[in-house]
Amino acid sequence: MQKSDKINWRALFSPQSVIYSLLGIFSATVALEGFMLPNHFLDGGITGISIVVEELLQIPFTYLLVAFNLPFLYLGYKKIGKTFALRALLSILLLTVLMHFLEVPAVTEDKVLIAVFGGFLIGLGLGLVIKGGGVLDGLEIMAFYTTRNSAFSTAEIILALNGLIFLGAAFVFDLETAMYSFLVYFTAAKTTDYVVNGFEEFTALSIISSECEVVKSLIVNEYGKAITVYKGERGYLPGAYEIKHDCDIVMTIVTRLELHRIKEATLKIDPNAFFFVQRIKEVKGGIGRQTTKDPFKDYVRKNLQRSDVETGE
Repeated sequence: MQKSDKINWRALFSPQSVIYSLLGIFSATVALEGFMLPNHFLDGGITGISIVVEELLQIPFTYLLVAFNLPFLYLGYKKIGKTFALRALLSILLLTVLMHFLEVPAVTEDKVLIAVFGGFLIGLGLGLVIKGGGVLDGLEIMAFYTTRNSAFSTAEIILALNGLIFLGAAFVFDLETAMYSFLVYFTAAKTTDYVVNGFEEFTALSIISSECEVVKSLIVNEYGKAITVYKGERGYLPGAYEIKHDCDIVMTIVTRLELHRIKEATLKIDPNAFFFVQRIKEVKGGIGRQTTKDPFKDYVRKNLQRSDVETGE
């Protein structure tokens, strides 16, 4: 699948995209000016690099944020497409403009509150901008494409790069600031993941039931989910090891909202049904929806597919 070489103006300025981006940029502005910058706390990525360089060279943070993001936006333009690159550039420029004209006083001096709420707000902002189709930090673009030539995942590469940034912060500021900054990053990463994936995070649900045929019909026909059936054996209980019988193990991929509903419906059919649930790092192929636990990778895939359809490429 190739990148889109046309700017999709309708998608670029769609109401949903604009609303998500504006809310995300406002949240990031409050986080940076009200919590992080006054206390020299860092998030990861380009934001963290810009804060460290600002302290070293006394160059305004907003200038550094734009300058350091430009190479990664160019990479996004070359690898993803013009619509994505332009949307990301506009988001970053709007963030710098808002930070220049909007004065947000420091909310608190408590370091734990700064780390938690600053991380939450910056993560909320990043997640909303990603849902709007852009990014506020170009480092994720590089990490996403580095995975193609590496055995490591995007999250692992980003964590390694941010580790170097926090190590630099320990030398420029102090070790305590670097430790609190890692808390900011952790909170922001979890918030971004939840905002982007939300209740769409997928989980593998496996069910063993004596009423397996009814359960299969329930999942497929009532909930519209695809299933996979494993052939297994039940039994082997303590004190009755020799007793066993064949059974079907029904497995399906569900969201967190669907998980509870399917379990409740299954228990009405078979109160003794056995469940086990597993977290899914990535789902692709088959007839199910694609998803991934990496918010940026998830957006890139969806964006590429949408661009191909809309531009006819």
